[in-house]
Amino acid sequence: MSGVVALSHPALLEFWRERHLCTFTTLRKDGSPHVVAVGATLDADAGLCRVISSSLSAHVRHIRNGAEQVAICQVDGPRWATIEGLAEVRDDPASVSCGERWYAARYRTPRPNPARVVIEISVTKVLGSSAFRG
Repeated sequence: MSGVVALSHPALLEFWRERHLCTFTTLRKDGSPHVVAVGATLDADAGLCRVISSSLSAHVRHIRNGAEQVAICQVDGPRWATIEGLAEVRDDPASVSCGERWYAARYRTPRPNPARVVIEISVTKVLGSSAFRG
């Protein structure tokens, strides 16, 4: 069973600190979904999910072309959570560095990439399994 989850739910926050890969869904110009595997981080205090990426990637292009509504999902057995929100691509050094720090804390230090950007997703809705409700 699924439903809306509070962004501040302790079990949800712990789940987003564990090391899990995520799927990242953007929409192509024709409205069809483009889904890729990414590392994502959740900054619940700021209400942001972050994904570091290359400025040349298709999902970055989709967002820059107006596909701002996105979804990030992670699954571990019966536990799952989907974060929906509005995405913005940031390429300023401070934002990229912040995204890299969050990524390093959850996964590992990212390899150097001079074309790196950070996608900041302002969280509008969190859905998840019953483990994150109540």
